Amino acid sequence: MGPAGTAQLIPAGNASEWTGPTGNNTWLVRGRESALVDAGVGLATHVDAVAAALGGAPLARILITHDHSDHVTGVPALLARWPLAIVVSQYGISTSNRQELAADGTSIPAGDGVLRAVATPGHSPDHLCFFEETSGDLFCGDLVRRGGTVVIPASQGGSLRQYLASLQRMRTLAPRRLLPGHGPMIDDPVVIIDDYLAHRLERERQILEAYLAGARTPEAIVERVYVGVSDGLRKAAADSVTAHLNYLREEGRL
Repeated sequence: MGPAGTAQLIPAGNASEWTGPTGNNTWLVRGRESALVDAGVGLATHVDAVAAALGGAPLARILITHDHSDHVTGVPALLARWPLAIVVSQYGISTSNRQELAADGTSIPAGDGVLRAVATPGHSPDHLCFFEETSGDLFCGDLVRRGGTVVIPASQGGSLRQYLASLQRMRTLAPRRLLPGHGPMIDDPVVIIDDYLAHRLERERQILEAYLAGARTPEAIVERVYVGVSDGLRKAAADSVTAHLNYLREEGRL
């Protein structure tokens, strides 16, 4: 069985409106070279849960899907417990000298098998998925989640053009399951990817319609398009609107 087939979900415990009721997902792949996909935020309860799941075995690698705070700030606490662990990411993070840079296509030992890094920018410039080709399981970070949509944070380098291309690339991989950074495991990948693509097209239509009707700032468009959005998510919605506006300008439609 490939490594993703034995992956264990260990919630990071940072519950919020933003991260979900159990916080971020981290996925432990046990085996000869045990690996943890994403690092959480460093809560002692999370580190202890990882240690308990390892049952005394060492953690060899920490694989980072992208450099957003809810995915990487737990690295120092994990390295304090397992100082020989190697941090794997696309661009490198400033929390350890023990790092490996993973370019698109890099093969990474994990558990008793290998994960392949797949560059999937859009939600962030450095976003990686990790694909276990034998089982078809894909650790997809913040590319999709069940029960919600993904913010495209233009203020942090998010790009709707890249995000749409990454969704299409993920669809082409034909994964069997998706193991996301938030929410439950997804066992109907094509269905949810197609739903995401359709949602973005509909959101594009709504934003363009609001803009042409006179809403010329992201905040004004949020008022028209994101009806009922909570105050805590209003800024994120405006950031995603900016990403849509940037894309429409790139396409020559604004």
